[in-house]
Amino acid sequence: MAESGQHTRRCGYVAIVGRPNVGKSTLLNHLLGQKISITSRKPQTTRHQVVGIKTTTDYQVVFVDTPGLHSREPRAINRYMNRAASNAMADVDAVLMVLDRTSWNDEDQMVLQQVQRCGVPTILVVNKIDLLTDKTMLLPHLEFLSSQGNFAAVVPVSALQNQAVSSLEHELVKLLPMADFFFPEEQITDRSQRFLAAELVREKITRQLGDELPYAVAVEIEEFKTLDKVIHISALILVERSGQKKILIGSGGSRLKSIGSEARRDMEKLFDQKVMLRLWIKIRSGWSDDERALRSLGYNDV
Repeated sequence: MAESGQHTRRCGYVAIVGRPNVGKSTLLNHLLGQKISITSRKPQTTRHQVVGIKTTTDYQVVFVDTPGLHSREPRAINRYMNRAASNAMADVDAVLMVLDRTSWNDEDQMVLQQVQRCGVPTILVVNKIDLLTDKTMLLPHLEFLSSQGNFAAVVPVSALQNQAVSSLEHELVKLLPMADFFFPEEQITDRSQRFLAAELVREKITRQLGDELPYAVAVEIEEFKTLDKVIHISALILVERSGQKKILIGSGGSRLKSIGSEARRDMEKLFDQKVMLRLWIKIRSGWSDDERALRSLGYNDV
């Protein structure tokens, strides 16, 4: 019985791509029903490929969340993010290309060209429809999008409000090949707990200080160990200038304390364990445009 059941299963890799800030990471989290990829209102919050695994009785989808593809590459980290997004489309079974409502610009066109070069089935996901002020604009825009390429489906959703996400998943499963599962059924990501902890700290910084510290922050986990059922984590926050360090610390250390407490709460939820979190700040000038520094910080998986 088990063997015949395996032959009816579907399993495949799916890249989630799009220009910055269209809601790719929010969509991934809602498809999984669990937070794996960090989110904020700031473009290019996602810097790495992040794999999230959704397993049901009949299918397993291995989602690859990617940094936003962008045409300008002023620094090494921007070039890294574009490589990460482009490489994610190699060897996948399907692509979800995410758009922001009824907007369509040169960067969307650039993403579409990259997607079309892959030659795999693609679903266009029109996200953030809950924010549309004029709903009558949606249908003509969907018709315009359908004319831009040979898509498996064009699906309007609101990832944040979880609207039509199940319909999207239904369309997506049709595109997966018949195959047994690649990962154990309980596994939800291929990323380590250290990686997820660092990303949660960076998310809180980005959400609280995105305007003051545009892209000048990296987080490195220096200690991650469990003692007496408590995870002890020491995280080093890297900035590029002394002024940025002052902003991060805040008045009397208030900002750093707020970032730490928010990150710790999310870590305890994710790891289902008590967490003791310590944050340190260090100035490392020019890290975001230094290929060697980026590799030492873990930007080396593409």
